Amino acid sequence: MPSSDEKNSSQDKASPDHNPASRKQIRVALVEDRPKVRYDWSKLINSFPEFTCIHACGTGEEALRVLPQNPPDVVLMDIFLPRMSGIECTSQLKALLPQTQIVILTAMADQELVFLALKAGADGYLLKRMAPSDLRAALLDVMGGGAPMSSQIARRVIESFREKVANLDEAGRLTVREEQILLLISEGYTNKQIADKLNLCFDTVGSHLKRVYKKLHVNSRAEAVVRYMVSKDPQPKL
Repeated sequence: MPSSDEKNSSQDKASPDHNPASRKQIRVALVEDRPKVRYDWSKLINSFPEFTCIHACGTGEEALRVLPQNPPDVVLMDIFLPRMSGIECTSQLKALLPQTQIVILTAMADQELVFLALKAGADGYLLKRMAPSDLRAALLDVMGGGAPMSSQIARRVIESFREKVANLDEAGRLTVREEQILLLISEGYTNKQIADKLNLCFDTVGSHLKRVYKKLHVNSRAEAVVRYMVSKDPQPKL
């Protein structure tokens, strides 16, 4: 029977060819520095029928070196990594792989870290203590264009945004079209689906989103969705 270290090594070197069905599955990468946690989460991901873990990196530097060569569909990123933090790795990885979804996976619901991660380009923020079924649902959500957050995280973000929404001046108010697009994003639609639904060019949707980000003073879909939720309902239900 292989040792724990051998299992970890084998998992870390996983490739799409390791699982013949992986080409039809959503490809996931882990960035987690602790070998046992990395192995356990890899095993959990591979237990979901829709997903396969193709990379399990121990550092941010390794992720930046390995992932661009064989890009995953979604990355689960720990924040507290040695040397390069998960937030810095997220920022650099997003620049290299803008289409790859990055979800922060951490044990701490620290509000400051949440905002730093979202500003770095994270597409979601989850707590490690979630149930396996919640992780699966969150992965499906982010791949569908959503911005999954653990309820404790969403509460902290909403409380912070609630203080800022009332201060938006007229120049920061959204047009009807911008609100339509943001509403569809909040419902999980991708930019392409939004373009088709509203009979717009794909690039036009992107241009509208850039203006939305500027008006709302945000840097990601996740931030924009949360701020939109708060602006429409100052006491949103979680």
